[in-house]
Amino acid sequence: MKTKKIVLGGFLVGLGVLIPMIFHMVNMGGPVFLPMHIPVLLAGFLLGGEYGFLVGLITPIISSIITGMPPMIPVLPIMVVELSLYGLISGILFNRVKLNTLMSLILSMICGRAGGFLTVYIMANALGFKKLNPMIWIKTGLVTGLPGIVIQLIFIPTLLHILSKSLKKDSVYSLK
Repeated sequence: MKTKKIVLGGFLVGLGVLIPMIFHMVNMGGPVFLPMHIPVLLAGFLLGGEYGFLVGLITPIISSIITGMPPMIPVLPIMVVELSLYGLISGILFNRVKLNTLMSLILSMICGRAGGFLTVYIMANALGFKKLNPMIWIKTGLVTGLPGIVIQLIFIPTLLHILSKSLKKDSVYSLK
């Protein structure tokens, strides 16, 4: 099973790099639709918290190196923290704590945003990135990213439900 998880994790990292590229090619902004978030959240649900964390850590770094998106400074560190927490928390809440899909998704999104906020706060106050304002980051992230948040809340539970039925497993999406 470890090999299957590594392969699926690599596939989700690839999607996390490819999907934002497609969005940018057709001028659909990443900050609005949050296309990198979906594969990372799926990794948490399907593979568990550890692999979800790794997919969230690796995806924005590879994307930044290959495409320049997100920009290495200041956005990459923020996204690494945010997405790593998305993958970790969704995997833990769903696979270990056994919360339902929607509650796991909402709580992981809140934790990821909180981690992003804390990263912006540290970068602005301790590291001297004066152009970063944590409160503006939260407001802009929530308002600008609202379409992406809605898409995630609809698409991820729906996809996981379809996968659950197709895998003939009642309520388990993991590959355990």
